Amino acid sequence: METRLRFNPTVPFNSLPPLPVERAAVETLNTLRKSLQATAALAELKGISHTLRNPNILLNAVILREAKASSAIENIVTTHDKLYRSLNLKGKDPDAATWEVLRYREAVKHGLSFIEDKGFLHMRIVADIQKVMEMNDAGIRKLPGTRLLNAATGEPVYTPPDDTEVMNALLQNYDEHYNSKDSLCPLIRMAVLHHQFESIHPFYDGNGRTGRILNLLFLLLHGLLDAPVLYMSGYIVRNKNDYYHHLQAVRTQGNWEPWIIYMLDAVEQSSRETIQKIQDINQLLHRTHDEMKQATPKLYSRELADLLFEQPYCRIEHVMQRMDVSRITASKYLRELVKAGFVQREVQWKESLFINHRMMSLLGDW
Repeated sequence: METRLRFNPTVPFNSLPPLPVERAAVETLNTLRKSLQATAALAELKGISHTLRNPNILLNAVILREAKASSAIENIVTTHDKLYRSLNLKGKDPDAATWEVLRYREAVKHGLSFIEDKGFLHMRIVADIQKVMEMNDAGIRKLPGTRLLNAATGEPVYTPPDDTEVMNALLQNYDEHYNSKDSLCPLIRMAVLHHQFESIHPFYDGNGRTGRILNLLFLLLHGLLDAPVLYMSGYIVRNKNDYYHHLQAVRTQGNWEPWIIYMLDAVEQSSRETIQKIQDINQLLHRTHDEMKQATPKLYSRELADLLFEQPYCRIEHVMQRMDVSRITASKYLRELVKAGFVQREVQWKESLFINHRMMSLLGDW
């Protein structure tokens, strides 16, 4: 029989109760109403994401966008331009912030690959995700003394569990609830799980970004999305103070409803924004196809036009691989596209990049 623990203000912070939370605390009239709206928006996103003929167009854009925004929450700031350039320039190492964001991208791909293969996720893989992102082998916290501080005042606001046995038990409990299914709305469960993970705070560094990756992987694992196309961190960036306020209010007051509604609103608004972006990308993609047919009828192919969106910072090697042509032929194709105005050529570190500025402008407005 599962133990259901109510919030107890006399329990010290480092005695975090295990899951599940008292159902009545998270399943209220307001959270249920909001969950219907968020679930409907997410279902619409799931459906419309299949309207892109080439899903990699959206996947590349969204994963980089999410990586950039999630890192920005932790004050790691870079730009789309730097990210795409770093992905496509062989001769130059990215700056520190850009490198951290690119590692976030690799961490998402690592977790996605595991759940696609195994159909579940456990803490060993979560530790691998954090390792890929942070590039260290520190693993689960073993030393006591971790404190979360108020960014403005430097005062301690929360002490996560630091007893090894307690933390291991909480992580095992988290694993079980992350992978299981019950009658509670999945999006409400995601919000509860995210709070629990951030409160366990299992790593020395990277807990926030790892937790946000786990949100996305949860939606994929439980069938709410077919691909990692939800960009939630942008909402959190815009409402960062509320995020930390509601997170802490659950710990200090057991006030679950505002936290749940905040996370559901993040899902709903992010879904709506991504739906609009998919529609914008589709519109621009179709227009580009039509324009290429007219301007370069001998050159036009669906694969080449799609490639300019999948790789908006395109290299000669991309065309060679996609079109199965020689370097000379690929260079000719790209020169024709420059002449027709579909891409602009830039040379950096002896590398030629052919940039789809209309696509980059579209992503920059996101």
